[in-house]
Amino acid sequence: MRKEDAGPCPGAAGAGKHTRGVADRRTLTLATLCLAVLIAQVDTSVVNLAVRSIGVYFSANVATLQWVVDSYNLVYAVFLLTGGLLADLYGRRRIFMVGAAIFTAASLLCAFAPTVWLLVSGRALAGLGAALLLPASLAIIRVVWPDRAARGRVLGIWAACNGVALAIGPTLGGLLIPQFGWRSVFLVVVPLGFAAFVLAVPAIPESSNPKDRHFDMPGQILGAAVLGGLVFASIEARGAILTALAALGVAILALPLFMLVESKRGAMALVPLDMFRVREFTGAMTATIGMTFGMYGVLFLLPLTWQSVDGFDPLRTGIALMPMALVYVFVSPFSGALSRTLGTRFMITSGLLVIALGLLILGVTADWESIIMAEIALALTGLGMGLATGPFLAVALNAVPAARSGTAAALINVARMTGATIGVAVLGAVFSSAQHRLVGLRHSMVLGSLVQLACGIIVLATTGTTPASALDEALPSPDVSTPAKSKTSGKQ
Repeated sequence: MRKEDAGPCPGAAGAGKHTRGVADRRTLTLATLCLAVLIAQVDTSVVNLAVRSIGVYFSANVATLQWVVDSYNLVYAVFLLTGGLLADLYGRRRIFMVGAAIFTAASLLCAFAPTVWLLVSGRALAGLGAALLLPASLAIIRVVWPDRAARGRVLGIWAACNGVALAIGPTLGGLLIPQFGWRSVFLVVVPLGFAAFVLAVPAIPESSNPKDRHFDMPGQILGAAVLGGLVFASIEARGAILTALAALGVAILALPLFMLVESKRGAMALVPLDMFRVREFTGAMTATIGMTFGMYGVLFLLPLTWQSVDGFDPLRTGIALMPMALVYVFVSPFSGALSRTLGTRFMITSGLLVIALGLLILGVTADWESIIMAEIALALTGLGMGLATGPFLAVALNAVPAARSGTAAALINVARMTGATIGVAVLGAVFSSAQHRLVGLRHSMVLGSLVQLACGIIVLATTGTTPASALDEALPSPDVSTPAKSKTSGKQ
């Protein structure tokens, strides 16, 4: 028998302390990553409520105010793939911290902006910060939690933070704006951003995978043209249809060029196309697009209907939307355990079906005087989101090597953004085409329900019960703990 196998030794206590230390550090890591989600999502949700006050303060027209919201979305879309690649190349913690710093500085710029166009610039800068911050946070989860069961639990908690932001964002904005003015909605995220930046050093180990990879400038430009064109088209579709069609044309032309360039680069591409040959990854992307198509359509159209038809104020609207967020927050942390018991495919598919039911109820009861059924429907949509979000994130990240975690995280966020953009544009067009807003709400919600059903069928066909890292041989997968200069700078 070897000496180290002979039985307990004094080192056992030290090993126990080390294990506890790892657990404590991972708890701090998760808390830091959750702060990143909160600052990005809360900022997005509260700004929508502040637009009217900003317009009054600066005497700005509607076209200018539109860019207070849309400059963030456009820059976020353009730099999203860049953020994922930079995290893999130069360090996930480093890019996370840069993103947090940029987002915090941008929030301060917005809070003290003396002109509306400086405010728009600050919002664009915040979009850049988010494009660095969010993919890095998901990539860090893929690296720090190598065990799939543990990672599924963590992703459920990370996803729940989106629900927390949905719950507190509109309500917080409704409370802050009347009492402290519109500048307060930007200041409120500054302490969170600063905390995420400071905590990242002790909480997050550095990791990167620069081996045989570089910036891929042609892919960056074409990818930005595709995503930026899509988002710009959705922005301009509300008032400048010719400009929107031109932007959409740029996106459509850039897409095949992007695919051609990336196919020639193979595994070293910005977005290796082999990733989409993995059925689980493609299914997760589809589920993400479908879910955000419906959810962002609800968040756009339901408050608009309540405020214009039923006379709700922003605070009452925020409170009325809370059942969706609260159920989402409650269910998401359990999605990992439920996936291990019931299967990932069942969780994602059932989540999409529950969302479909919720949207259908919203459509059928659109013209009812009472909003009780609408509240039940929102709770169902929150339940579906809670069941599906953590599992499809886990499927997407499990389906690729950890070396590609930044790219996978960026692509999931691309899918979220694409679904949201198309959902708001398509469902908004259906809503606007009706003669009455309640009829428009009914038609758009029924369409959103059908999209959920279609995506559920696709997930059934593409997602296995146990995701596999099918790309481990197709793509290079160097040591995931190797920082940018090939030295280990931190371990869990």
